[in-house]
Parts: sequence; C-alpha cells; structure tokens
Amino acid sequence: MSIPIPIGSDTLGWPLPAALHSITVSLPTWSDNVGYLSGQTAIVDSMSTGYPRFFIHRSVQKLADICQERFGLTGERCLLCPTQKTAEHGKEFIHNQALLTGKPSDVRIVHYAIRPTGDSDPSSTLQDTSSLPIVSQSIPPQSAEVFALFFHADTYKVARQFWQNCGLGISSRYAEHCLSVLGIAAFPMVQISEFLRACGKSASRTFETDLIPKSLDTSELLLATGADAKAALRQRIASCLVRDESPAGAQTNVSEDDVFLFPCGMSALWNAHQLLLASRPPGESVVFGFPYTDTLKIVEKSGPGAIFYGHGRDCDIDDMDALLARKVADDPSVPPILALYTECPSNPRLCVVNIPRLRALADKYDFLIVVDETIGTFANVDLLPYADIIITSLSKYVGGYATALGGSLVINPRMRHHALLKEHLMSTFEDTYFTPDAIVMERNSRDFFERMRIINTNTDEGAVIKQVLYPKYMTPENYQVCRRRLPTGELDPENGGYGALFSLTFTSLKASRAFYDALEVAKGPSLGTTFTLTCPYTLLGHYWELTWAAEYGVDEGLVRVSIGTEDREVLLRAVDTALRAAKSA
Repeated sequence: MSIPIPIGSDTLGWPLPAALHSITVSLPTWSDNVGYLSGQTAIVDSMSTGYPRFFIHRSVQKLADICQERFGLTGERCLLCPTQKTAEHGKEFIHNQALLTGKPSDVRIVHYAIRPTGDSDPSSTLQDTSSLPIVSQSIPPQSAEVFALFFHADTYKVARQFWQNCGLGISSRYAEHCLSVLGIAAFPMVQISEFLRACGKSASRTFETDLIPKSLDTSELLLATGADAKAALRQRIASCLVRDESPAGAQTNVSEDDVFLFPCGMSALWNAHQLLLASRPPGESVVFGFPYTDTLKIVEKSGPGAIFYGHGRDCDIDDMDALLARKVADDPSVPPILALYTECPSNPRLCVVNIPRLRALADKYDFLIVVDETIGTFANVDLLPYADIIITSLSKYVGGYATALGGSLVINPRMRHHALLKEHLMSTFEDTYFTPDAIVMERNSRDFFERMRIINTNTDEGAVIKQVLYPKYMTPENYQVCRRRLPTGELDPENGGYGALFSLTFTSLKASRAFYDALEVAKGPSLGTTFTLTCPYTLLGHYWELTWAAEYGVDEGLVRVSIGTEDREVLLRAVDTALRAAKSA
C-alpha cells in the first residue's frame, strides 16, 4: 500500500497519507499548529482534511450544507448522525451543555431519507423507521439516511464538543455514499487528484524522502461483505487476547462474541460509559492518571461526573481507598463509584498506574475497571487479569495505515460482571460501523503484529530515547506487570515490547519548537501509523488549558513521536539532526 507521505515544511494541509480518506493532516511547523488552533484564516484555509473528530471532512460538510439548505431555519447550523439513537444522544448532550454555558439549548432532529431521485422529504416525526435500510450492516444499497441535528448557530461550538468527544457522527465514506445516492457529481468515484486540486494542492507533486515505511507482504484483497470484514476483525482481536489454549482455560478466553466494534475509539469508550451507566447503580467515576483529553471530557459530561486523580500515583490510590471507605460508610447499599478509567500506558506521558492495586480495590468496593490500551496495544500488554472492559482505538496501531477509523470494546470473560454487561450490551447494541470503513480496517489490520515487531525494535534504541517519556523508563515496574507473556508466564519473545510512542520535553519552549520544525518526518495529529508521525501534543490536546495540563506534568513544549516502520538508521539520522537544532536554539 504505497501511498505518498507528504513530508517537508511546505506540506501544510496535505492529507497524511495523500489519500482521500486519510485520518490525519500535515502540520509541519510549530507555528502552523498554533495558527490552526487559534483559527488563523490562512492556515485553516490550507487544510484539505484533518483528524475526523476535530475536522469536518469536506464530504461530510458538503452533505451537511445540503441538509442545511433543504431543512435548516434562519440562524441554524447542523451536524449529521447515522441513526436516530445516536442523534437522540447528540440532542441530549448539546441541550445539556448549552444550558451549562448559557447558549441557546433548543435542538431538533430531522430524519432525511435519501433516495436516488434526490426528492426525499424530511420525516415530521422519528417514529416510522423500521422499514428503512440499515446501510451500515450490508453492501450500501441505492438509498441512505441521515439524522440531522439542528441548533442555533451560537451553539455550534458546544455541538462540536459532541462531535469531538463522543465520536458518533457520520464518517467521510458514509457521507460520500449519501452524496452518490443524491446524484452529486463526482461521487462516489472521487479521485485523490481531483480532491487535492479542489483543496488547492498540486496533484502531480512528488515527495523526496528516505523515510519510506516498509512494504509488508500482505494481500491487498478486500473482503466482499461488511459482515465478513467485521467477523474477521472481531476474530482477530479475540485471538490477540487469547493466552491459554487448554480446555481448562476455554471458558475464560475471549471469543469474538465478547468483541464489539464501533466507528472509532472514542465511540467505543463513550458506549462503554453508557453501558455502565445503564446496567449498574449510578455513581461518579474515577479517571486515574492523566488520560487522552476526550476520555476525561466524556466521563465529566455524561452521568454523575468524574473524580480525577491526574497524577495516578500510589499515594493517590491510598487517598482513593480512604475516599471510597468513607462513601461506603455513608451508604453501604451501593458501590461508592461506578467505574475507574485509565490507560496503559497513558497518552502522552507514557506512564502505567499500579493496576494490580486498583484491581484489588475494584474487587473490594465492587466497581468496574475500564482500560484504554490503544498505546500499549494487544501486541505488547495483557490487561485481562485486571480490566472488566478493554477499549482500543483501532484507528491507530491496529489499522496502521491511517485511512480508516474504528474502535473496539471487549468485555472480559474472566470478570464477575461479564454476563451482566454482555447481556445488556447485546440487547442494546446498534451497529453504526459503516461497511466500507470496516472493510478497509480489516484489510489494514492484517499485518498488525508484523508492524508492531518492527516499530517496537525501531523505538527501543537507548542512545536516542534516554531522556524521553517512554514506558521503559516511566513507571517501568508497573509496565512489567502488564507486559504480554506466554502461558508459561515468561515474556513473549516476539511481542511484549515497549511500544512505538514516546514524548520529548525540552529545557525551553524555543528548543521544543526548533526540534519539531527540524524533524524531517510526517507531522500531524494521530499516532500508530506505518510512517513516523509527530505532533506538539499539548498544543493540540490542551491549547485552551495549558496551565492546567502543566500541573500534571504535561508541558506546553511536549513533542510526541510515533515511530513507524521505516529504516531505523534513517530515523536515527532524522532525530539526531533535529536534536542538534534544539541544542542550537
């Protein structure tokens, strides 16, 4: 899958890789990132695409404009959801957050049943949907539907929080399917050359670089149906988690029936939180350790709220134990909290919390543990002894090629609430993972373990990473507990590495900028790609709360690097050049 990777200081706004449905975008200089985040017109206008939860893909926006023109009222804007259920969640989220921020809180849903003639009418109610085609679970028919959330234009920033935090909006491929049904010119057969020209980019441009991801020997053949692709993905994820092949361990091994797929990682996490809120006694949840930005936002905004232990230290576990004991003393009839959310390792500090102690508290106080293992990956860490639910953003390392989103939720059969959680989720689960996205994700994930072995080796090079935030050096004793092992208990000699992500901090912001600008690799949001990808993470994730992030050791000048499958020596030279620039700054 040799798709050009735009690298260089003059690649602002190019998709990474240069493909129609890329999920990241080139932001090659520090000032480009600042300009994008602060809304500088020249920078924003240069963006051909962006990470889908943060940037509305042009195909999605085109469809939204059509809905706006047909059904919008004066002073309204809209966002698009794939189903009535997701739209109802969006309506509730936007309404509640608008009330809290003093914005207009009225939200209405328009059901747009799209037919090839283009003469579809919006439903006056949302009751009669049983006969509509479920396009996400089959080869797309020549019909489609979207549920448009309309709200006051002054509420748009609040509404975008729903799109970003929860990951429940439509995908770019689904938008293009809808546009093709409507008969919009060039859809669905949009060529990347046409897309680039429309974004003001040269379709004939080539990129000269020695940083070429390794071409792995994997079949390009796509599975024929969405059902086959989703079944293969679920089986692949389940097989990654199996550690004991003996009959005695069969009942506690993960099966594909324990694996649920979602359109992206945050959608999986949001659905996990909704599952717990619906199936267990209500209560606050703990977020333990400094997590990816939207994880904390989901727990804070959905349900009773969050208790945040941002440092994730052992002394914080002591404090939490005391807090839970007090809560139980006040009301012993219900668990003191609903759940605890953490990451293994954390993004971007690459720390691992003392998860055996947290598991002991979960058993003592009857709460559930949800672990996002996206950074650690199935290839390196084993969380089945500790987590009730395991969340993964498949868009990152599992998918690898940055051309499709996806997420997974695994309900751990070893834990005592497995049957309750699985029964509830199976009775309420709605498949919103669009077929073409799932088919591409299945294809992209076939060489996952092979890629992980390469990038584990590429990253674990002491001469370059002695002064970085990396699981080998950050809380190493806690990481060792979670490392992937063989059934014998020995470390897995082929897998079980430290991962491909590290973060650098510098003695000054000037040095951070110099390093980032001089590092000749692909630069943009996301991680886990076959190509090395770096970003000024704290800027992108916490631009409006830099002081707060710094309180938890997440420096403004932090540079996050996700190593790819390129030649190691070429990578080392690129990093060495950038380090010299930082020293000279």
